[in-house]
Amino acid sequence: MVFKVEDLWVKVQGHDKYILKGVDLSIGKGEVHVLMGPNGSGKSTLLKTIIGMPQYKIARGTILFMGKEINNLQPYERAKMGIGIAFQSPPRIRVKTEYLIKLITTKFRTRLLPYEEYGISHLVSRDLYNGFSGGEMKRTEMYLTILQRPKLALLDEPDSGVDVDSLALIAKGIEQLMEEGASILLVTHLGYILKYLDVVTELHVMINGKIVYSGEPEKALDLILTHGYSYFVKGGD
Repeated sequence: MVFKVEDLWVKVQGHDKYILKGVDLSIGKGEVHVLMGPNGSGKSTLLKTIIGMPQYKIARGTILFMGKEINNLQPYERAKMGIGIAFQSPPRIRVKTEYLIKLITTKFRTRLLPYEEYGISHLVSRDLYNGFSGGEMKRTEMYLTILQRPKLALLDEPDSGVDVDSLALIAKGIEQLMEEGASILLVTHLGYILKYLDVVTELHVMINGKIVYSGEPEKALDLILTHGYSYFVKGGD
């Protein structure tokens, strides 16, 4: 087992309300798991907790990666172990994109990928995400994640706010991660990206901080598109 969370309860620092309420999830080597749910259900919180963002506080539960508990590790330590994340809305950084790319390839000892294959050739000389469109930002995030060659890739809504061309390039990046043997936890709200992926191991639905459904991806997506998330709130079978 590459990754596992057990009975995970999480709050945001300074708040009493739980965002995650007893989440259990496990992902094997090379598996692709999709997490869907309405806005505010805790999907992004789960990913940020896994990577170790300090404002997300674990009140109870365990995060295991490659058999080791990582609850108290810093984000950079988790990254060095092989966890990579593509954020939904990454911050603008006053550093040239190509400089960060060179740092990543040196740190993780990976080869440089052709910029044109991900549609970022015109972006690498600019400050990271400064003035980038939604599609440009998501393509760059995917590129940077692939460069890290993660054992576990956390992808937070890579299909939100992008055009069809960007969606195809992002899907290509996900396929590359899969070919390299990465395990993937992919968060999506409407499931657009799933039309471009050949293999998805399991689809989970999160409602109000809990995973309320885990099952065959095509069946689950059909239920969501037909009935909406209210189907799962009502306890549909």
